[in-house]
Amino acid sequence: MKLSEISQTLREIRVSPVKTLGQNFLHDRNLARWIVEQAKLDLDDYVVEIGPGLGALTEIVLDANVKVLAIEKDARLTEFLREKFQDRQLEVLHTDALNFDVRSLYTQRRVKMIANLPYYISSQLLLKFANYPSPISLSVLMLQKELAQRLSALPSTAEYGALTLQIQAHHRVEYLRTIPASVFLPKPEVDSALIRVTPRPDDELPPFDSALFNELVRRGFSQRRKQLGKLLAGFISDWPSVSESLGLDRQIRAEAVSLMHWIALTNYVRPVEVPEANSLGRERFPVVDENDRLLREASRTEVHGDNLPHRAVHILIFNEKGEILLQKRGRWKDRHPLRWDSSAAGHVNAGEEYDETARRELDEELGITVPLERIGKLSASERTDQEFICIYRGRHTGTFKMEPAEIETVQFFPPEIVDGWIAARPNNFATAFLECWRMYRRSAAEN
Repeated sequence: MKLSEISQTLREIRVSPVKTLGQNFLHDRNLARWIVEQAKLDLDDYVVEIGPGLGALTEIVLDANVKVLAIEKDARLTEFLREKFQDRQLEVLHTDALNFDVRSLYTQRRVKMIANLPYYISSQLLLKFANYPSPISLSVLMLQKELAQRLSALPSTAEYGALTLQIQAHHRVEYLRTIPASVFLPKPEVDSALIRVTPRPDDELPPFDSALFNELVRRGFSQRRKQLGKLLAGFISDWPSVSESLGLDRQIRAEAVSLMHWIALTNYVRPVEVPEANSLGRERFPVVDENDRLLREASRTEVHGDNLPHRAVHILIFNEKGEILLQKRGRWKDRHPLRWDSSAAGHVNAGEEYDETARRELDEELGITVPLERIGKLSASERTDQEFICIYRGRHTGTFKMEPAEIETVQFFPPEIVDGWIAARPNNFATAFLECWRMYRRSAAEN
């Protein structure tokens, strides 16, 4: 929209821009086209737009023949957008974006986000939608210039800080350009900037404990002018030797420490133990016939290499809301690395029974002990990786203790979102989990 058109439209719909909602309407159409171009849209994309306002970006996105979900907090603008684009591929959701369930986006094949984030809640929205793991493959965000500089900052700059590292630990951030205040109505008091945010490949950085990483970073930046060794004394007692081993100056401050060095410090405090290939190969599993009768024992290497029928368990843990905990498998798994799987799963070892294995795997993978109910059994097939699988169900609402080398992350999901996710992105999952989930859903429907 041109400047005159925005003014006229606002008068017609009787809307005065609300400063507390961060309502500043873009009136430079050429700039709007350029912003949308940075999202690199194609026909498979599903676009989420936060704060569409009068639809300056929305209209250009819709012209790319993609589906758009626009999240608008102002009811007056919601109705305007619904009427203006009633014949287009647009859903307008009247809600606060802070209340939106980001997990629902997993039910779309590929998601991109375009947003002109209100200054007063931009950090909160960014952390919500970029929280790892995220279903969003690319985001183009208009932010206050100062915040954009912080997110894209490099070490040893004034802008580099805890928020920088919290975002860059799982995302790449590109500062695209500064946006002058003059292209908005009303004109904001500060300039804006456009950034592009993309998730890092899962194996781009070494594995590390994310919670501990964030804690160390918070401590390190709690007093910017204080030496890092003193701030981390509660975690690292022998700072001189640790800093020397990492190639850091003893008197270094947090703002001069790179992302890779922060990860190295995290792994010094709590090392990630990489599984040894030889130790895995020494594991022995029962080999069974087509009726799950024991034939003999064999090494893990032989069982997997020759696709011999063997035994496994899958455990589905639910919280008080009825949501299921899924785990993203570790990068060193010999089968289905970095794919989503049951809450816990594992092989039945030689000399073990199914129930015993289920209790052991739950403790080893999630650090919990809860009552388990067996809900079904799958026969060995190509879809289960030649595993006879006993499926268990349990409930837990507390915390989990995981080994980063075994599990990249875990998250709870409503069952209906898992259904839609499987339909949209089946390759995100370990094949055996898909079979377990189908059996669980049939069982739940019958009961």
